[in-house]
Amino acid sequence: MRVKLTVAYDGTNYHGWQIQNNALSVEEVLTKALRELLGEETELTGASRTDAGVHALGNVAVFDTNTRIPAEKIAIAVNQRLPEDIRVMRSEEVPQSFHPRYCASRKTYEYRITNAEIQQPVKRLYSHFVYIPLNVERMKETAKYFCGEHDFAGFCSAGSQVRTTVRTIYDLQIVQEDEDICIRITGNGFLYNMVRIIAGTLIEIGMGRREPETVCQALRQADRSQAGPTAPARGLRLIQIEYEENRQEYRDDN
Repeated sequence: MRVKLTVAYDGTNYHGWQIQNNALSVEEVLTKALRELLGEETELTGASRTDAGVHALGNVAVFDTNTRIPAEKIAIAVNQRLPEDIRVMRSEEVPQSFHPRYCASRKTYEYRITNAEIQQPVKRLYSHFVYIPLNVERMKETAKYFCGEHDFAGFCSAGSQVRTTVRTIYDLQIVQEDEDICIRITGNGFLYNMVRIIAGTLIEIGMGRREPETVCQALRQADRSQAGPTAPARGLRLIQIEYEENRQEYRDDN
């Protein structure tokens, strides 16, 4: 049977999701725990290859198994073999045709910012600290430029190997509560470092270091130099991946 896992993790101590030759990853730790539980050479396929230091509340992975353990019981069983910073939140059987990267989906990320004179120590691993006051209304006004279907080549780090850099952003909201600012973005897929570059661009706009219209230029010209810097990984978390039933669409992205 094919089993789908919904996985949450604190990415602080890991070099991203994907297995690395010389660094510890979430996928490596989870694969080892599953192999110990099932007694099989289990291979995981993940939906989002989150970078080093990025967190997740709802990443998705699948694997095939011959185990007699009911799919819905695997989450509880494997969690007993995992460190406290990784948890399988849900396990369920899915059709053999289900693929976490190729089935059409909506992915939601959040980028969190602490905007204050002094950083709160308890927030240091889960938000990006900015001491310069941000104009959140200016950031909100700029957010509308990202929505819709665009070529996001200007908001992608070098080295991304994808068939197309065209993506659709369904929604981009910026919410402020006291010193905490949250950028929440939903789309059909994201390029390498795309969310962090969007966040970095919005932060610079909030600082007054660039004009909102530069977003339009970066999109129109597909020019990375027109966009802002890549914001640090610690502020980013993958919130959820929602799959559309009975529909498949090839998409090779993060």
